[in-house]
Amino acid sequence: MKRVLVIAYYWPPSGGSGVQRWVKFCKYLRQEGWEPVVFAPENADYPSLDPSFQKELPEDLEVLRGRIWEPYAAYRKLTGAKSTEVTEISSGKKTAKQKLSLWIRANVFIPDPRVCWVRPSVKTLKAYLADHPVDVMVTTGPPHSVHLIGLQLHKELGIPWIPDFRDPWSRMYYLKYLPMTGLTKRMIADMEQEVLDRSDAVLTCTPLVQKEFQAQTKTPVECITNGFDQEDFIGPAPEPDGNFNITHTGLFAADGNPLELWNVLGKMAKADADFAKALRLRLVGKVDREVLEAIKAAGLSDNIVALGPQDHATAVREQRSATILLLPLRNDPQYRPILPGKLFEYLSARRPVLGIGQEDGAMAQVLESTKAGITADWDNVAAMHDFLAEAWRQHQNGGVPQTAGDIGPYSRQATTHALARLLDRVHNKKG
Repeated sequence: MKRVLVIAYYWPPSGGSGVQRWVKFCKYLRQEGWEPVVFAPENADYPSLDPSFQKELPEDLEVLRGRIWEPYAAYRKLTGAKSTEVTEISSGKKTAKQKLSLWIRANVFIPDPRVCWVRPSVKTLKAYLADHPVDVMVTTGPPHSVHLIGLQLHKELGIPWIPDFRDPWSRMYYLKYLPMTGLTKRMIADMEQEVLDRSDAVLTCTPLVQKEFQAQTKTPVECITNGFDQEDFIGPAPEPDGNFNITHTGLFAADGNPLELWNVLGKMAKADADFAKALRLRLVGKVDREVLEAIKAAGLSDNIVALGPQDHATAVREQRSATILLLPLRNDPQYRPILPGKLFEYLSARRPVLGIGQEDGAMAQVLESTKAGITADWDNVAAMHDFLAEAWRQHQNGGVPQTAGDIGPYSRQATTHALARLLDRVHNKKG
């Protein structure tokens, strides 16, 4: 069986659905003739963890560990912060200490705060690979400093290499909130270009990012989206509880706060006492304070059901029992090419999806092609109202029907098959 080395920062994974990507790949790769070996930090400062994913991996999966130094402990001591969430990089007001910490993060730790892991990881992996060769190497980011490990090993050892971009790099939406100098911007752009040009193939998870990279490099760029695991959705869906449940799972960030949606729901609740009584806003995961305040300001305090962070199995149950699944993107033009990982689980839950974001963006294309829901722009009040009013009408008449579009290409088995064929091509190219 051929061997692939996967270099990943998040392992075991956080609850973020995008990070589930390689857990699911490793779960199914053996069926495709590839044996994964994972290299990850030994002592990473993860913002969150979901240990339940560990149960999905083969018990004898080889996982190597290397120690990492990160600046977050010093950051928390300096600012008094309790989190390492990327949502701290935003357009919001900052204290003097926060401004200083962001400047250091932007211009000292290039390209990101995990960069100190690169040099010791190269040393550790060179020693390992001398006795345990692999056929292909994959680095998955963010953090995109992980790709620098692959780049150096590729240069020194000649191992076929695929960098996997779960998000853009130099065009990532939140970078504009970092006070980067011109030199820092050039350094990051140069790093990105060298990774693209030196690799044997580039992997992305959205077609719009694929198109951007194809215009930037002659290296073949492949797109394999995130997906859903059919095994997570085995068995009958939970029985409906009679409420009109609008459910959101995962991190609900302030820069994706759909203010117009809350206003629409507030007006519908004022106009219809039955709607107000049945409406439940089920929030499963961390919710930024600004989101909760906006919901309450719309007169919907009594409709909030905030469950807080839950394990993956609980999130899936909530998705399957929803009347409508809510998926607002961050309100930023640069978010247009991004496909949130939770979208694919929403598809598998077979509940109608109300997306909030660019109506010509990547998410809108998937929802339209699978007939799973709609995407309304942040200020498209009419589209939101019409979608909700029709769902409420159906709910009153016996329940909102399940969506029935073709979602097969987004199953984890299908995406892992596509990955294995890419690994085969890169491996055979060397031979």
